Amino acid sequence: MKNIIFILLFVVLNGATCEKEHGVVRSFCYWKTDLNFEKEDDSLIRNLDVKHMYVRFFDVDWNPYAKEPLPVATIRNIRLSESNPDITPSIFITNEVVLRSDKKQLDSLAARIAQRVQKIGEKMNGTKADKIANGIVYPKDYYKKENYKSMNYDSVKSIELAKLKVDFKEVLIDCDWTEKSKNNYFYLLKQIKKGFPTAQVSATIRLWQYKYASKAGIPPVDKGLLMCYNLTKPEDFKTKNSIGTSQELAQYITHDQYKLKLDIALPLYSWAVVFRGNQFKGILSDYDELRNDTIKLKKVSDTKYVLQDDVVVEQTYLRNGDEIRIEKISEEELEKMISIVKSKIKIDNQTRITFFSFDKKYIEDYGTQNISSYYARF
Repeated sequence: MKNIIFILLFVVLNGATCEKEHGVVRSFCYWKTDLNFEKEDDSLIRNLDVKHMYVRFFDVDWNPYAKEPLPVATIRNIRLSESNPDITPSIFITNEVVLRSDKKQLDSLAARIAQRVQKIGEKMNGTKADKIANGIVYPKDYYKKENYKSMNYDSVKSIELAKLKVDFKEVLIDCDWTEKSKNNYFYLLKQIKKGFPTAQVSATIRLWQYKYASKAGIPPVDKGLLMCYNLTKPEDFKTKNSIGTSQELAQYITHDQYKLKLDIALPLYSWAVVFRGNQFKGILSDYDELRNDTIKLKKVSDTKYVLQDDVVVEQTYLRNGDEIRIEKISEEELEKMISIVKSKIKIDNQTRITFFSFDKKYIEDYGTQNISSYYARF
C-alpha cells in the first residue's frame, strides 16, 4: 500500500513540474523614434530577464501627392543596450497603403522595405563595431591615466565591422488589414518574404482577425503576433477603457483553431483621453503631474476627472471643464487576460510573451516583480 501511495505521489508531483517546465520567451515592444538604451534600461532588461524586443524601424504611409507608399518616421540615434536582447525589426504599414497600391507599387515597396531594414541593420552594426573598437583601443580606466594619448581607432573599427553581418532572424509586419484589402496585403507579404530569404516573416493579428479568420483570411507568413489590446476606439466617449478589458478579450478569443503559430502581445501602458463637450480632443501619455494636482483636477469617478482651470500639458492646451478619462489595465485584469489567452492558445517554450511597450515609466508603474509574475503565469 505504501508503494502505491509513493507512486501516486510521484506521478502527481512530476505532472505538476512538467506543467510549468516550458517557460516562455520574455519580450517587449520598443515603439520609440530613438533606439537609445540608457543604463537604467539595461538594468530593467536584466532584472526582467527579457531576451527579445520588437523594435519599430519605420512606418509606411500613403503619400497623396506622390500617389505612392512612402516610409516615414524612421528610427534614429541608435544606441544599443549592454544586455543585447534579440531584435526583430517591425514595420507598420497603414491599411490605406495596401488599399491604394497596385501590384507594381507593392513589388517596389517590398524591395524598399528590405533595403531600408538592411541600412538600419548596418547602422546598428556600426554602433556595435564602434563600441567594440573603443574597448580594444581604450581599455577600462584608460582615461584615468595621466598623460593618456588619444588614438585613431578607425582601422580597428573597420576590422570589427567586417565581422558583423545583418542577420535578423525575423521581420514583423504590422498592418490592420481588412477583408477588402487582404488580397493586396497578402500579395505584399509574399513579396516581402522574397527580400528576407533567411529570416522568418511574421505579421500582427488583431483580435477581430483572429475571431473572424474565415473573413479576414490567414496571412501567408511564418507566424503571427496576436495583439490583445486596443479593443475599442479611444475617441468613443462612452468607452470605459479603450486599451481593453478581460470581458471584451473573452468575446474575441473564442476558439483554438487559428492556423498559425501565435506569439502573444499584452498591454503594459496607460494614457489619458481628453474630451471637450463629449468630443474627443486628444491623448496624453505624460499625465501624472496633472492627475496629482487636486486643485486643477477634480475626480468624479474611479477613472474620470474634470479640469477646474486652463492648463497646458505636453504642448496641448486644455480648458476648464474638459473631461479626462484615465485608461490603464489593472493587475487583476491582466491576470484575467492571461488566463483567457492560455485557455485557447497553445503556449510552449518558443512562445514569445510581449508587453507593449518598453518604457521606464510604465515598467516602474507596474513594478518589475509584478511583470515577472505575469511572464511566469504562462
